[in-house]
Amino acid sequence: MDAPGEPTPASKRVLTVPNAISLLRIVTIPVFCVLIVDRDTTAVGIAVFGVVVATDWVDGTIARRTGQVTELGAILDPLADRAAIAAGLIALVVRGVFPRWAAVVILVRDVSILVAGAILLRRGVRIDVRRIGKVATFNLMIAIPAISWGSLGVWLSAAALAVGWLAYAVGIVAYYIAAGAYARDARRAAAGGQAHASA
Repeated sequence: MDAPGEPTPASKRVLTVPNAISLLRIVTIPVFCVLIVDRDTTAVGIAVFGVVVATDWVDGTIARRTGQVTELGAILDPLADRAAIAAGLIALVVRGVFPRWAAVVILVRDVSILVAGAILLRRGVRIDVRRIGKVATFNLMIAIPAISWGSLGVWLSAAALAVGWLAYAVGIVAYYIAAGAYARDARRAAAGGQAHASA
């Protein structure tokens, strides 16, 4: 999670380690999707997906701690997170190891936030990522692979399902609370209030 204090100013650099990590995570998306939909490699695909989404904090943390925060990274980092989750969910639903309704509840919120964020960005307004949003994403990044793993009926499936659905319940409630908070931030910014710089 972000340390409190003033955000590090973003530079226009492109070739940085954090940006390379974000790009690598994006490139990995079709890999775990192909593995997931193939019944012979589903478990491996879920494991790769779990690693990709679990490392969502790596690129941002490195950027802040090494002074490599960039304008490109501010786009690549959340893009890698949302794209990995969306693609993974679709692949898992297609494979039949994650409930369609549970995926739709996540994707509807993500699409709404992405559309609103794109509109605000075009107007030069960026909204801070709230701590509750990070808590929600963290829980869902545990829930999605755990539920999917449990649905396979393999090693530790019962425990994975229990942990997964608990994390899902916490995560989805926090997800929509965060969405409401972002909507209020956006209304204040659109009304001429003080815009928050994106971390």
